[in-house]
Amino acid sequence: MPILTRRTTLLASLGLLATRLHAATPTTPIARTVWPHDLQVPGGVARLSLGPAAVRPVAHSVSATGEVPLLVLGDAIEWTAIVGIPLAAALGPAFIRVQTADGTRPVAYTVGPKQYREQRLKVAPGTVDLSPGDEARYNREHAHLETVMATFSEPLPTGLRMQVPVPGRRSSSFGLRRVFNGQARNPHSGMDIAAATGTPVAAPLPGRVIDTGDYFFNGNTVWLDHGGGLLGMFCHLSAIAVQPGDVLQTGQRLGAVGATGRVTGPHLHWSICLNRAMVDPALFVAA
Repeated sequence: MPILTRRTTLLASLGLLATRLHAATPTTPIARTVWPHDLQVPGGVARLSLGPAAVRPVAHSVSATGEVPLLVLGDAIEWTAIVGIPLAAALGPAFIRVQTADGTRPVAYTVGPKQYREQRLKVAPGTVDLSPGDEARYNREHAHLETVMATFSEPLPTGLRMQVPVPGRRSSSFGLRRVFNGQARNPHSGMDIAAATGTPVAAPLPGRVIDTGDYFFNGNTVWLDHGGGLLGMFCHLSAIAVQPGDVLQTGQRLGAVGATGRVTGPHLHWSICLNRAMVDPALFVAA
């Protein structure tokens, strides 16, 4: 090949490479098309690349209370750990433990800050402090729900983009911290969607019903297991249309909006639990 032709071909190749690199440079916002969105903050989700492997790696989060299995999706070309970050997570370095045929290794990430909104309210003391009987009931229910949240099952989900379970205005966002009479309460662990009593509530993703019940704070509640430690909780329902063991597809009715439990009006409280951590449902929806 003549030298001039080789030089022209090389320059053309370099120009194409430069064009591709320029196109890949995030100089302008790029529409996010992967769910859940990566947001490494308390209450967020970390998408951690585990690289290639012939067999799906096994991954666990690591904390002072022990190890929790993680959802790992992908294929032999690249696997990704989908890690739910608790609202109470400390800021700074964190890591998960990954096991492959080649051994065990840590994969590091960093939990950054996020300022959630705070709401200060003055209310009658009786509406904040629980009676001994109510507190005993809450403690029993809390112990039961911890076992529900520990569910980790197969098959794993094939996609994580979720459908909003009910149409309506988002009346309270995830992470909101309410302060009653100067006393801080736990941050809001879900998304509230205002809708009329009786409005159908649909499964946002295929799942199996693993728990239903009438709880002190949450009222009539349904838990869906989407697989791999990804769970959905739907609270304050006026009616429950399913029972444990039922398998639902996206869009199938699981109940109806209501105002049961400790609420001031009809709405759906929707929580997403990922590896036993409550995370922001907004990361799983398109808008």
